[in-house]
Amino acid sequence: MVFEGQARTAQRAEVVLTVPADSVFLSIVRTATAGLAARLDLTLDDIEDLRIAVDEACSLLLKQARADASVTVAYTLTEGLLSIQATVACDGPELPSRDGFSWTVLAALTTNLDMWVDGSDLIVSLDRARYDG
Repeated sequence: MVFEGQARTAQRAEVVLTVPADSVFLSIVRTATAGLAARLDLTLDDIEDLRIAVDEACSLLLKQARADASVTVAYTLTEGLLSIQATVACDGPELPSRDGFSWTVLAALTTNLDMWVDGSDLIVSLDRARYDG
């Protein structure tokens, strides 16, 4: 991320967004993702890939979310990389199959991808790097 008056160096910024665990709020997450990806000078195709990936990741989380839960999406921007971690509280969270369609889509659209359970939380982490070249 480049701040006005500074040279392009390894800057770091963190943004956290929390929305109700309801699909009607996914458009907010997609829009925030696209805006942050644009700050890294990602291509339009890369930005759209990230929007799709975040939507798919959050959809996986919503399938198991508790009725009163919120989805927390933490973004970390560094030079040429957007890291995203989405978390939701669940009753008895289970990891989705890594052989399923959703995981295949996520793996194709991201640089790094992981999902794990931490207590009652289901967490998905994904990265998208800018390719200079």
